[in-house]
Amino acid sequence: MRMVTSILDHVYYSYMDIPLAPSWQKLYQAESAKPYVSPLKARVAHSYLHGVIYPPAQQIFTALNLCPLEEVCVVILGQDPYHSEGQAHGLAFSVPDGIPIPPSLRNIYKEIGSDIGIKAPTSGNLERWAEQGVLLLNTTLTVATGAPGSHAGWGWEHFTDAIIKTVSTEREHVVFLLWGTHAKAKIDFIDRSKHLVLTAPHPSPLSAHRGFFGCRHFSKTNEYLKQHGLKPIDW
Repeated sequence: MRMVTSILDHVYYSYMDIPLAPSWQKLYQAESAKPYVSPLKARVAHSYLHGVIYPPAQQIFTALNLCPLEEVCVVILGQDPYHSEGQAHGLAFSVPDGIPIPPSLRNIYKEIGSDIGIKAPTSGNLERWAEQGVLLLNTTLTVATGAPGSHAGWGWEHFTDAIIKTVSTEREHVVFLLWGTHAKAKIDFIDRSKHLVLTAPHPSPLSAHRGFFGCRHFSKTNEYLKQHGLKPIDW
């Protein structure tokens, strides 16, 4: 039992206290003092120890590390990470280079092409968006293999809600793209007097035809950013 506890402690401290961009440290420290965090850390660490969890633990905070708070100009909300091997790497809707592009992202590329005439890339890696200030945030940051939604309700939602609130409070003229019912539920965390909120159905093949196609969110985002003296996104 002591050996198992020691291993769990190692996972807990090595994986759940991974480096985080300095601009997000204040939020992380404030959230860490709240009651939900210790059970969340323990539960996630235990899952990494005893199962196959995505993304790799060192990539849990990739969205935050590639997009510091002071650079956020667009927020795209996903639900939870991809749950198949090799897909999730800490950015909502994104997959690493060399991995087949998932259906929802194919539809996102299709809408971009229709909206602003850009040919779909051959890679589904969206790091290039994150590095331009697009926060690709899943509302739950981990998932068990083959089990979508398996870590929902563990406490991640409290943490990511705090991220959304912090962006709303500390930034100005951010575009929030809320696709699908789950993402739209976060709208009350956003100060719409100083940010633009665009909503549409989820880009999943099950719902994209209900209004995601034709939403023109990508051109609308860039128009808003330019109106406020900000650099448009190279989608």
